[in-house]
Amino acid sequence: MDHTTNTTQPTTPKPETESGPFGDVPLPEEPVVVKAPNADDEDLVPMPAWVEQQRREQAEEVEAAEPVEEKAEAPIIDEEPAPAEPEEPQTPTLPTLAELPAPREARRIALINQKGGVGKTTTTVNLGAALAASGLRVLMIDLDPQAHLTLSLGIDPEELDLTIYDLLADSSVSAAEIVRTVDGCDRLGVLPADTNLAGIESELAEQVKTGLAQALLRNKCAELIKQFDYVLIDCPPSLGLLTINGLTCADEIVVPMQAHFLALQGMGKLFETINMIRQGINPSLTVSGVVLCMHEANTILASDVVADVEGFFAEAKGTALPWADAVVYQPPIRRNIKLAEAPSFGQSVLTYAADSNGAKDYAKLAKSVATATAG
Repeated sequence: MDHTTNTTQPTTPKPETESGPFGDVPLPEEPVVVKAPNADDEDLVPMPAWVEQQRREQAEEVEAAEPVEEKAEAPIIDEEPAPAEPEEPQTPTLPTLAELPAPREARRIALINQKGGVGKTTTTVNLGAALAASGLRVLMIDLDPQAHLTLSLGIDPEELDLTIYDLLADSSVSAAEIVRTVDGCDRLGVLPADTNLAGIESELAEQVKTGLAQALLRNKCAELIKQFDYVLIDCPPSLGLLTINGLTCADEIVVPMQAHFLALQGMGKLFETINMIRQGINPSLTVSGVVLCMHEANTILASDVVADVEGFFAEAKGTALPWADAVVYQPPIRRNIKLAEAPSFGQSVLTYAADSNGAKDYAKLAKSVATATAG
C-alpha cells in the first residue's frame, strides 16, 4: 500500500459575489480590465466588478432621464413661391342709397353757427355724401380758413395750386379751375380752402367799402352752381366777410347745433344777424331748420333745449321772419365715435363705416332735407 502523502491543496471555491461600498455585487465570469491610454496589454489592470456595475447603473439612469429628440424632417419645397405683388390702395366708395328727388334748380344751403365745435363741418361733409349717395349732384364749398372740410374729404390743401382763396383774391381765376371731384363719387364736388383765407378780409378791404366783396362768391360761382342739385356751404364760426359771402350766395340756412343752453343762446344772436342780412344784401334768405348734433336724447337738458327750439319756431309761424317755416330736422345725429374717426381717413362716415349709427342718421337726414319744402 502506497502511503505517500497527497500534498495538493484543496481548491477553494470561487466566490460568486464581491463586497463593495454599495453592497455585494455579482462577479462577472471574466475579469474586467481597464487599459490606460497608450498602455500595452501587459499594463492592463483588473477593475473591481463593483465599479463596473456602478458605471453601468449610472449610464442607464442618464439614458432614461434624457429622452432622445427626434429631428424634424425639413419640408420638401419643389419651387420657391413667387413674391406677392403689392396691393394697390382701394379708393373709398360711397354706398348706394335710395334715390331722392332732384330739385328744379340748385338748392344753395349755408351751414352756419357762430359757436365752434357743434358739428357744422361734420354735417356738411356727411349730409353732402348722403345726398350724393342718393343720386344727387352735390357741390361743397369750404369757406373756413381751417380747411377742415377739405381735409375731411381726403384733400391736402398744401398740395393744391388753386383754392377758394385764389377765387376770391384773383379776378382771373374761375370756379371751374378750382373745383375738385371727391374720390369715390363723381357726383360729389368741392371748392377747397387753405389757411390763406384768414387774410382775405384785409386784402379785399377796398371792395368791402363798395359792397362788391360781399357778393364775390355768388357772382363767381354762378355758372358752376348750375351743374349741381345741391350746394352746401361750410361757413366759418364767425360773422366776418367769409360768412357774409356764404350767406349772400345761399338761399337757405341750416343751423347745426348741440342741445346745450349756450348753443341755444348763440342761435338767437345768429338769427338776428340773418334777419339783418335778409333786409340788406340777400332778401330771399330763409332758415330751413336746425340739425341736432352729438345728441343724447336720454338727458333732461337735451329734451328741454329741443322743446325751446321747437317753441321758438312755432311762435314765428305765419310771420315774415326768415325762420317762419323752419323745423327741427329728424332724426337728430347721435353721438358716434365713427363720426370722429372718419375725417382722419379723409372720408365721409358713409364710406368709412356705412353700418354705423352716424352713417344711418345722416342718410335719414338727407331724406328729410331733400323732401322738405324750401322756404
